[in-house]
Amino acid sequence: MSSRPTIHQVAKAAGVSISSVSRALNGNTSNPEMVAKVRAAVKQVGYVPSAVAQSLKTQQTGQIAFAMEDIGNAAYLAMVREIQPRLREDGYRLLLHATAADVQDEIDVLESLAQKYVDGLILCPIRVTDRHIEALRSPAVPVVVIGQLPDHVGVDNVRTDSRQGARLAVEHLYAGGARRIAFVNGPADTVPGHARYAGYREGLRACGLEVDELLVEVGDFQVAAGQAATERILARTDVDAVFGANDLIALGAMHALRSAGRSIPGDVQVAGMDDTTLAETSFPPLTSVSLGSRERGGIAAEMLLARLHGGTEPAQRVTVPPSLTVRQSTVEVSE
Repeated sequence: MSSRPTIHQVAKAAGVSISSVSRALNGNTSNPEMVAKVRAAVKQVGYVPSAVAQSLKTQQTGQIAFAMEDIGNAAYLAMVREIQPRLREDGYRLLLHATAADVQDEIDVLESLAQKYVDGLILCPIRVTDRHIEALRSPAVPVVVIGQLPDHVGVDNVRTDSRQGARLAVEHLYAGGARRIAFVNGPADTVPGHARYAGYREGLRACGLEVDELLVEVGDFQVAAGQAATERILARTDVDAVFGANDLIALGAMHALRSAGRSIPGDVQVAGMDDTTLAETSFPPLTSVSLGSRERGGIAAEMLLARLHGGTEPAQRVTVPPSLTVRQSTVEVSE
């Protein structure tokens, strides 16, 4: 097995000193003839500069991390599809990290920024604790948070209003004739879980309906949990609509309803949240509240790039409003 080509071999092939090779590779020479010789020699011997050595000299890694709950969640994938090309245009690689919503894992990610293994971080937590806030006080590299943060936390923040989004879904289901509107939530101690439950209750009250806890279940933001929770609701009461706190939960609800012999939307209407590609391709296509995942990802990338380019303005906060996309899983309401 041949050894990796070295800078010594490049210098020998170019007929110059090692220091001349180093200056040429690092852009520290104005001699175009020297640069041409070194580049030709690099190609000839197949030399690849060490990324570690380069980062030690420039104090830059050329890498950005994106830490989220679940890489497989289509809402996060939509963010990645906006973040990655914008960073790539600026010469950065994107590293993905799944935290499984583990607070300690997220704190570890924030604290490890001191090792300078990345130039910046986009963090998307679904729980925000005092430990998060403390770790965000003085991060070693620029950080942007996608999600709700207290206003006093001094980092750039892109958020949405999922509380209002949940209300939009409930009001749409009511307008389509639903009166027994069930709600299947993710963990209630998460920021989205708390906000979406509050929006569900507000939506019911706005429609003149009472909150019936028989219609409410808490599980996880996954398909299997949505199916199991819907089955529990169906075992104890009648429903004419199910609102899932995300599209995965709503898809699980659709599985449970079909297994129970209920037609969608004839017997039971179903709505979700996030408006992912899964909503478009489900059968029937799923009505869902868009929280602007792609837009939030794009804004977060631009915020981070602005910091990496030396931006010193106060922390920015941008809210992307929700919107409802109506598809065949609910009754279309005429204006």
